Amino acid sequence: MAQAAAAPQSYKDCRNAWVATVEALAEADPRVVVVVNDSIGSSKLNGFAAKFPDRTVNVGIAEQLMIGVGAGLANGGKIPFVSAAACFLTGRALEQIKADIAYSGYNVKLIGQSSGIAYGELGATHHSIEDLAWLRPMQQITVIVPADAWETEQAIRWAADHEGPVFVRVSRTPVPDLDVPNRSFRAGKAELVREGGDATVIANGTTVHLAAAAADLLKSEGIAIRVLNMATVSPLDEDAVAAAAKTGLIVTVEEANICGGLGGAVAEWTAANHPVRVERMGFDGFRTTGSVEHLFEEAGLTAEGIAARLRAALGRT
Repeated sequence: MAQAAAAPQSYKDCRNAWVATVEALAEADPRVVVVVNDSIGSSKLNGFAAKFPDRTVNVGIAEQLMIGVGAGLANGGKIPFVSAAACFLTGRALEQIKADIAYSGYNVKLIGQSSGIAYGELGATHHSIEDLAWLRPMQQITVIVPADAWETEQAIRWAADHEGPVFVRVSRTPVPDLDVPNRSFRAGKAELVREGGDATVIANGTTVHLAAAAADLLKSEGIAIRVLNMATVSPLDEDAVAAAAKTGLIVTVEEANICGGLGGAVAEWTAANHPVRVERMGFDGFRTTGSVEHLFEEAGLTAEGIAARLRAALGRT
């Protein structure tokens, strides 16, 4: 992904934060187990499997079975973290997630690895841009899309403590830590990243730092953009959306399909409760095969691309 800020930044793989956190949780709580679909390596669970071989269940390439095993472990009092590539976790096992996890209300933590278009060159079959639209209607599942390594750790810790099903979307595309002071993670609550009153950008995941960089670019032009990190897609922070609507323009930015994801959630709520202009940035349908950088640039998901969309929407081109 193109680095938008002028100063050098340290980019981190959020999967490292995920695995360090789940190992720490397992050290402290014998109920913590992991279930994977022949994805020990891509889930970065080699160390976990070595430390806790009796708490690592590898079902092979059998995603539907994987969900059933996770549900059974939860029913037996365990805290299962079911980890797989997001495209296969949500696509192949959607019926089981619906019936065995959401409908049954089991305490399973779904970890969608390598989300969005992280598997760029492998094409649409491996892109996971529909997962939010599939899971968001299952309101029993808390859906979280962390913006950086710190938030990934906090989301995993919150999920372990929370009684109920959770989906955490973990990126393999490196991102920098957000430069927000005194951070605290609260599921269901948006995080203010930049102040501004001319318009609001609501973003999550790998796009939040790009939205912040876009706001910084526009600030030098006298345009004040508010940026919110809406990590929790379901339940949506309706108070934060209501406040954003008062700026007169909302632009949503996400590494997901604009139909049904964060953009869909914000558009639905504002249409029913506080009509305001909402523009959605993300992916619209299947993507071509290409690098992550190419696919982001093609969709305008760069700091300059987001800034250009805001200029045009505000009539400041």
